Amino acid sequence: MAGKLLFTLNLALSFLSIIILASPPSTQFKKNNNYKNLPRTQLRFKKLLEKTLVRKSEEFSNHSVIFHLEGALLKSSSHFPYFMLVAFEAGGLLRALVLLLLYPFIRLVGVKLGLKIMVFVSFLGIKKEKFRMGSSVLHKFFLEDVGCEAFDVVLRCKRKVAVTEFPRIMAEGFLKDYIGVDCVIGRELKVVNGYFMGVMEAKTTGGDVVDEILGEEKMTYSNVICVGGFNHMSLDQQFFSHSTEIYSVTESEKRKWQNLPRTKYPNPLIFHDGRLAFMPTPISTLTMFMWLPLGFLLFIIRVSVTVLLPYKVLIPILSLSGIRARVSKSNPIKITDQDTKPRSTLYVCNHRTLLDPIYLSVILMKPLTAVTYSLSRFNEMISPIKTVRLTRDREIDKTTMEKMLCQGDLVVCPEGTTCREPYLLRFSPLFAEVTDEIVPVGLDMKVSMFYGSTASGFKCLDSAFQLMNPNPVYNIKILEKLGSSNTSGSGGKSRFEVANYVQAEIGGALGFECTNLTRKDKYMILAGNEGII
Repeated sequence: MAGKLLFTLNLALSFLSIIILASPPSTQFKKNNNYKNLPRTQLRFKKLLEKTLVRKSEEFSNHSVIFHLEGALLKSSSHFPYFMLVAFEAGGLLRALVLLLLYPFIRLVGVKLGLKIMVFVSFLGIKKEKFRMGSSVLHKFFLEDVGCEAFDVVLRCKRKVAVTEFPRIMAEGFLKDYIGVDCVIGRELKVVNGYFMGVMEAKTTGGDVVDEILGEEKMTYSNVICVGGFNHMSLDQQFFSHSTEIYSVTESEKRKWQNLPRTKYPNPLIFHDGRLAFMPTPISTLTMFMWLPLGFLLFIIRVSVTVLLPYKVLIPILSLSGIRARVSKSNPIKITDQDTKPRSTLYVCNHRTLLDPIYLSVILMKPLTAVTYSLSRFNEMISPIKTVRLTRDREIDKTTMEKMLCQGDLVVCPEGTTCREPYLLRFSPLFAEVTDEIVPVGLDMKVSMFYGSTASGFKCLDSAFQLMNPNPVYNIKILEKLGSSNTSGSGGKSRFEVANYVQAEIGGALGFECTNLTRKDKYMILAGNEGII
């Protein structure tokens, strides 16, 4: 088996060498020594910032900018983490390991050849129509790598043209959705029978529409500025010849930049996919691979003790394994009527991970029944609490929930899907019709290595990835039971009013923003389907 694997790797590396040697030289990365002939002013980026800050905003908004993504907008100058994201999320663990092992060689051969190697390893054999990482995974990491100072300059401009060394399919979604660029100049990937061949086309695309985008300014270019990295000024001269002013930024200046705060995001970052919760630099990726055997063992231990041990023993053991929980409880509303017969409680939670109902059951130290819309057979088998599938048929699901409540306490996540960011999706109002005994619960989860949810990956691995995290932290806020005036039965509220009220209560407790987005919105953005399995 090992011999076959070694043979396959050698064959792939041999094919890689042939592709690299056969690839025509790229005009985009061809060094051009004629920049000194351009009528321009070579200034440091800091001077550009100082110049724009003293200008009136409306005056600067009349300018257009052509900027280099890696050199002028991102703090990091390394391409490796982004290709590692593609290799891991789209290609799998083995592909990511191959890319990591090739990293020393990539550093030795230089930027141009190293880029070709990373493209080849990351994209070879990936199906084009299923590649959605540009709008589902990479945009989060691009946003977290944007320098605030650079962003302020670029965003002020009237029209924006971005030039990138990444394949266009990686960066175009981020640049258009979050930076608002009019055009992305980059290279396409070669495709055969619907699969990427791991090779970029020789010529860039998008440059032919630059004049059209700049409009009347193409005649004089007096209001066009170009911004590039000090080490990225070897881009094709035709793009930078549109301006009489070219500004460059050095690595030392980029190190002084601040990260772009979430409050400045042009569009809120609500949805993103992928398993990795960290920027996979070479060191952090190596750490992850070293952790995986121990993490898998930790997953087995955590599942085993949760299934086999009683609650009083379970909580200390989970704490020793690295799981932390911060719990706050509100004083329950006292029953004032004459009916003292115990009634089952419906716990209504926001949804962060697949394990939300299990954590709540452990914290309350009593068995709960969880209703779910989609759960893999594997996760059903290892679940320490009872799970019941819903059908998405309102009447059938209502009957099922009423039946479960007659047997004991129930927990439901009316968002219908998980959301990683500090937002709440729209709550389905079905729970408000089932009972008036409603207790809202706010849940938040912090992880350092893996996300325990996915929209397009293997859902059977959700619990495994979640429990392989070294030190996951759960923040659980059990709120007061809904008063009779805020319920559908006793209070006469509509089911929509109750659902919105509970959503607002949980959002306020956690500091999350409430939205009208739904499960369908999430899956259409991340996976291109409606999320029905």
